[in-house]
Amino acid sequence: MNIGQAAEASGVTAKMIRYYESIGLILAASRTDSGYRQYSGKDIETLRFIKRSRDLGFSIDRIKTLLSLWEDRDRKSADVKKLARQYIAELDHDIRKLQSIRNQLQHLADCCHGDHRPDCPIIDELAMRHSEHA
Repeated sequence: MNIGQAAEASGVTAKMIRYYESIGLILAASRTDSGYRQYSGKDIETLRFIKRSRDLGFSIDRIKTLLSLWEDRDRKSADVKKLARQYIAELDHDIRKLQSIRNQLQHLADCCHGDHRPDCPIIDELAMRHSEHA
């Protein structure tokens, strides 16, 4: 199938397919005599694997590792689990960080009168933080 058909079948845009090829995430597609890319069923499976991995937020580097583990039939499931657990720990850290930011902003919004006066604790806090780091 051509790149448009591969994009439709896999859910990955043609632009991203070309990008994944350029960075070596997927092998370069075979070409027809006229130079058009041709994708096999295995290529589509790989693209779907990448798409599902990206949908879960895995980085390109981690997807490379996951792809190698997927292709290695002698792999240990413990290796896959370890990679997933590392990513979960990073997500937990990011969630805590985002929750802290949200709580700080919620506090500032609660302190703001939101009326016609120019006094605003949100702006004051942002100005203070900036001047502390200058």
